Amino acid sequence: MTRNSFDLDADIVELTPFVPEAETVPTAPLSELAFRADAWLPDETSRLRAAFAEDRTIDEIAAMLGRPRAGVATRIHDLGLRRNSRRSWSDWDDEEMARCYAHVPTATLAARLGRGVSALYARARLLGLSEPGSPPYSGWEDAQLRAGYQQGVPVAQISSLIGRPLSGVIARASVLGLRHACQPDDWSDAEMTRALTLAATGARYMAIARMLVEEGFPERNSRSLGQRLRLLGYGRGWGRAWIAEEDDLLRHAYATGASLTPLRERLGRSSHSIRWRAEALKLRGTHVRRDGFRQGPVWTAEDEARLRADYGKIPTREIAKALGRGLRAVLYRANYLGLVHGFMRPFSSDEDRAIRSAWTHGVSMVDVAEALGRDPAVIGKHAARIGYRFNDPARPCRGPRTRRASRAPVTLESLLALDPPDLPIAA
Repeated sequence: MTRNSFDLDADIVELTPFVPEAETVPTAPLSELAFRADAWLPDETSRLRAAFAEDRTIDEIAAMLGRPRAGVATRIHDLGLRRNSRRSWSDWDDEEMARCYAHVPTATLAARLGRGVSALYARARLLGLSEPGSPPYSGWEDAQLRAGYQQGVPVAQISSLIGRPLSGVIARASVLGLRHACQPDDWSDAEMTRALTLAATGARYMAIARMLVEEGFPERNSRSLGQRLRLLGYGRGWGRAWIAEEDDLLRHAYATGASLTPLRERLGRSSHSIRWRAEALKLRGTHVRRDGFRQGPVWTAEDEARLRADYGKIPTREIAKALGRGLRAVLYRANYLGLVHGFMRPFSSDEDRAIRSAWTHGVSMVDVAEALGRDPAVIGKHAARIGYRFNDPARPCRGPRTRRASRAPVTLESLLALDPPDLPIAA
């Protein structure tokens, strides 16, 4: 067999034509788009791109297309157009900036020049332009300010008289070293000494301020009093350092087993501060009493016995009143002792049978709650949980519609006698 071989010419790009077979692709009719009056036409988009490329302002483009400015700006953002203006600033632009920058709003001037606000700020910095500040105070204004402060005229009226803002008047008075006549005099040595003495008693700052006024000192608020005391080195709470005498009192209280509540009041410190200091002095856990640091009286064996006997049987508020304690203290102690309230006791099998019998024979849920000594809401929730919902339309017998006073009283024994005990209870 003879084999012939040849090289392809450089201008050959195809050996044989290939025509693909037509494939039938299932197509579905296009869904009709909802008409929008504000939809952008292709011609409008082209005109927008052309105007944007010519570096026209958004207001000019909006006027040309007859669309609102916000719509044009949104369309520019959707198209991903970015404007990097490289137009150089002309002499006319600089002259307009120098003439209008001081008294024309920057946004208005930017729209007039067809530039961004940030570009105007940058150009103004290069030109040394700045927005004008308040004019300097004249001699007449200073004279009015001095006279007003000397006569005790309200600062707001002084600012209205001279036509200056309130903050500017206060700042100018500080520069001039003026003190308003209505402000009290500076702190005297006697006043500061008396304030420190009253603060050492643990009184509140508002009470100290009132006591100082009663003693003839100038009237001050609690904030200025606290600032002055802190300047004098006095502080309360975590900011005040513990001295050796306070440490000795704390050690003595732990050694003798005394209550720490009077010590807290005597030292004028918080319970957190005392616990922190006891931890630092390695006294934590060395107190002989089990609850040496309490705000209320210590629970005795008699108190706990009475709480065990009465809890869940009489209202908790009455127990707290009888024990001379708060409601929260009684609840905390009952939780600590593991006591369970009467309305929270679990349902017994007899109670479940009674609920089933009442549901079957048309006994009212309120009568069942009274017979079991529970709240009707608790009975309703538990009955629904075990499958005997009292308002179930499929209930065999509806509840009575007569008045409760005319119905015979219901007891647990009478409910249990309605059905035999061998019927299963729904899960």
